Amino acid sequence: MITTTTGRTAVLTGANGGLGLPLTSALAGAGMDLLLVAYPGVGLEEACAVARARGVRATHLVADLREDSGRQLTLDTAVERLGRVDVLVNNAGVEYSAPYHELSLAQIREVMAVNLDAPMVLSRGVLPGMVERRCGHIVNISSLAGKAGPACQEPYAASKAGLCAFTFSLRNTYRGTGVSASVVTPGFVDAGIYARMRRRTGRSAPFLLAACSPERVASAVMRALTRDRAEIIVNRYPMRPLLALMALWSGLAERVPEWTGANNLFRAAARAECVPPSRPGPSP
Repeated sequence: MITTTTGRTAVLTGANGGLGLPLTSALAGAGMDLLLVAYPGVGLEEACAVARARGVRATHLVADLREDSGRQLTLDTAVERLGRVDVLVNNAGVEYSAPYHELSLAQIREVMAVNLDAPMVLSRGVLPGMVERRCGHIVNISSLAGKAGPACQEPYAASKAGLCAFTFSLRNTYRGTGVSASVVTPGFVDAGIYARMRRRTGRSAPFLLAACSPERVASAVMRALTRDRAEIIVNRYPMRPLLALMALWSGLAERVPEWTGANNLFRAAARAECVPPSRPGPSP
């Protein structure tokens, strides 16, 4: 875990959109030197400027996290430019809204590669140094989609559920070593994927799942990091009681996305082809 952030180093993926800038600002504001990673690299220079204005060193890298070469490049560059990695924030993500049978195999593989495979590979790469120094923290950005499994979101929901399980296993494996992991699980965030969905469908998130600000998610990441929280759920209204009931009654779990209106929103997104073929960017 990280007891003090000043002078630490952090790698942030998906750094150039949606959650990227608020996360950059929060990490830099805590005194961490940064490697900002995204693909494509539009906006990375601006993100670095935001970090440098906070008085820290910041550098950027364009790396395709769908590919092993991009993941290795990220790990090599982090060591080369930062010297070590104290914090890894796995934020890059891809989403397609569509009936599952209409997705191509390439789209399914892309979602899993960026949302789940890349965080697992990057984490594996930074862990040896963290364990040796007995200090380090990994933060994974998941989604409430991984808890509820809404319509037209099968690969995305599966990848985000996998991130939660991955995080909890990491915590158990490295307990007592000085290394830890957290997962931050937002609902709809008023940026990135949701903002595009709202523009193209003309629909907003349902009342219970009303969108929260990206700055609130960034604040949750910092709390998870500095307080070693296992999971922080970020939503306009409390979700843990409902999630607990869903875990107890499978029938309820199946119906909640319909009752809340989440299914209707994602079906509308699928009809509008809300999320076109894309490249790794920030998670919602």
